[in-house]
Amino acid sequence: MRAAVRRQGRDALFVTGELGGSLAGKHLRFEPRLAEGRWLAEHFPIHAMIDLSDGLAGDVRHLMERGRVGAELLAGAIPISRAARLRAGTGQAAKPPLLAALTDGEDYELLFAAARRDAARLAGAWRKQFPKVRLSRIGKITAAPGLKLRDERGVRALRAYGYVHFS
Repeated sequence: MRAAVRRQGRDALFVTGELGGSLAGKHLRFEPRLAEGRWLAEHFPIHAMIDLSDGLAGDVRHLMERGRVGAELLAGAIPISRAARLRAGTGQAAKPPLLAALTDGEDYELLFAAARRDAARLAGAWRKQFPKVRLSRIGKITAAPGLKLRDERGVRALRAYGYVHFS
């Protein structure tokens, strides 16, 4: 029997695929990352994993709350979908692409935490195993609570949320 694994400060955060733009119909044509999740669990000590159904900004908070940790996301590393970029300039539903990637729900990609020491090996093995599925290292788990975003202006608290149930 395997012991429970806890998120640890400074774990690397990864996400599969591209995020945002689900209103363009992605949520109707998604491919569940079942094989990818199973492979990760079998080949690497994954400390936490969740599918992104409520948006990255919301679901990363689920990981943080359960582990009593914080997280820092790298704005430039977040993989933004073409649909989110195209929607950025259109109509009433328009929002900046990064905000769409952070808050649009129903991406159904995997968000997971793994030890930093495994990050490079994991990324290399991923490219060999799943060459058609993008994997991005988007940040890290921190010991200090709170969700932060790092961009060209520095590090600041991220106030955006994904979908909030029963609000």
